[in-house]
Amino acid sequence: MKYDLAMVDDLLSTTRAVRKRLDLERPVEPEVVLECLRLSQQAPTGSNSQGWRWLVVSDAEKRRALAELYRKAGSEYLTASRTQADASNDSQLARVLDSALYLVEHLHRVPIHVIPCIRGKLPEGTPSAGYAGFFGSIFPSIWSFQLALRSRGLGSVLTTLHLAHAEEAAALLNIPNDVTQAALLPVAYTQGTEFRPAARRPINEIVYWDAWKETRE
Repeated sequence: MKYDLAMVDDLLSTTRAVRKRLDLERPVEPEVVLECLRLSQQAPTGSNSQGWRWLVVSDAEKRRALAELYRKAGSEYLTASRTQADASNDSQLARVLDSALYLVEHLHRVPIHVIPCIRGKLPEGTPSAGYAGFFGSIFPSIWSFQLALRSRGLGSVLTTLHLAHAEEAAALLNIPNDVTQAALLPVAYTQGTEFRPAARRPINEIVYWDAWKETRE
């Protein structure tokens, strides 16, 4: 099969973390969300376990409650980080944090919240390899979902702040005890569809062949 590489490359290089440009007024059709989730099921999973579960939240009161958990977990931390960015004159970080603080204040207005979950719970003391395999079984699917959204004019951002209050979210949404929440993705159409590749370090500065060769300044 031949692919239009220009289109594929554009999709991969312009699927951004979208916060301020989420359209808070335009409804999102359930069938579009389901179509994107159906595509995400083709992502690989560890041992072909297919333990994904997806909770789509459209109810306004539940979105408001989730947004309050998000705010409780992130508002103070993000505000302090924003102050530190100003002190260090890190303008790029400051822009990112401004965007994150915007989401704290407007998350309840985003029309769809998607919580990707995975069957199972890791016991306390699980080694890092166990965590890598466990969450590695759902994050490819999450990214496929985000790419599918982007290709249809929608945006999202992968957030994890609400997980500080995962038990409260589970009680709100009736999530079983043997299911792990992996993230929360606000989903909406975007205000405009043109996004640019982000500034990144040159590839030869971050790729090493056969052995680690980074030169520290």
